[in-house]
Amino acid sequence: MPLVPDDYQPPFLFRNGHFSTIYHGLLRKVDGVVQQRERLELPDGDFLDLDWSESAAPTQKAVILLHGLEGNAQRPYITGSAKQLNSYGFDTCAVNFRGCSGEPNRKYKSYHSGATDDLVAVVNHILNTRMYKELYLKGYSLGGNVALKYLGEGNIIPEQVKGAIAVSVPCDLHDACIELLKPKNILYARRFKKHLIAKLKEKHHLFPERVSKAQIYSIVTLKDFDDVYTGPAHGFIDALDYYRECSSKQFLSNVNVPSLIINAKNDSFLGSNCYPFGEAEANEHVHLEVPDFGGHVGFWGKQNVTYAEQRAVKFFAALAQNDK
Repeated sequence: MPLVPDDYQPPFLFRNGHFSTIYHGLLRKVDGVVQQRERLELPDGDFLDLDWSESAAPTQKAVILLHGLEGNAQRPYITGSAKQLNSYGFDTCAVNFRGCSGEPNRKYKSYHSGATDDLVAVVNHILNTRMYKELYLKGYSLGGNVALKYLGEGNIIPEQVKGAIAVSVPCDLHDACIELLKPKNILYARRFKKHLIAKLKEKHHLFPERVSKAQIYSIVTLKDFDDVYTGPAHGFIDALDYYRECSSKQFLSNVNVPSLIINAKNDSFLGSNCYPFGEAEANEHVHLEVPDFGGHVGFWGKQNVTYAEQRAVKFFAALAQNDK
């Protein structure tokens, strides 16, 4: 599908990518979302916490929401998505990835950009326990990569899965890592690393034979973290092997349900390889929208409804109508 045109023109301040990113990450507030938590026990003995919010009227449509690196189901971009989708007749299931719900997960491994097994478990659980006829995916950043990889890597996609939206997606994980290590992103990288190191220290206390204090202290960059923990803990040789195997860009040619990618041009987390123009051109199911503005998971909108949240409602509603 050729490049999707956009009409996103935010106010002056929100045309700055960093301002948009920081505002929506640290300052935005979303009220009025009621979530009910459900614990999903996984086959390997671990668990996921799912936070549900429902439409005012009974519905047969639901959206699975997937957060980004070190996010959770209470982040404003998730609750804002839930609030908007609920108001248009969609239930939402916001997934807290392993170790992200406020309680450490049970295993040494946790979550990563390519952990689609857990998404498979969530999809199957929902379809086995609830009577939805239409199921959609919406992922942000890392969660967007998980959603796209799930759709294109060869999983059996249930017929109820009708479409997906992926926002601010690091489709090429190595390229995104290179960008995050640049001076322009030093504050973001430090914040991510602080949270990740804190969790890894907890893992050391629980699994001292798996990671040593010396290894933890050797971590200087986010790539070092993936070399020490993310890669080995999840079956990869190192960080580069993890990036190579889990980048969603390589799987886009196999996506066969309508999927919209929204990556802003001024997203400082994304390098040029994270904009899959060629892949979108070659696959009628992949829609790529590249607004000039938006930052990383930003996309300011009037009345505290972001552009990405508006686009999700329109895209999913159009798919639901076409499916009738």
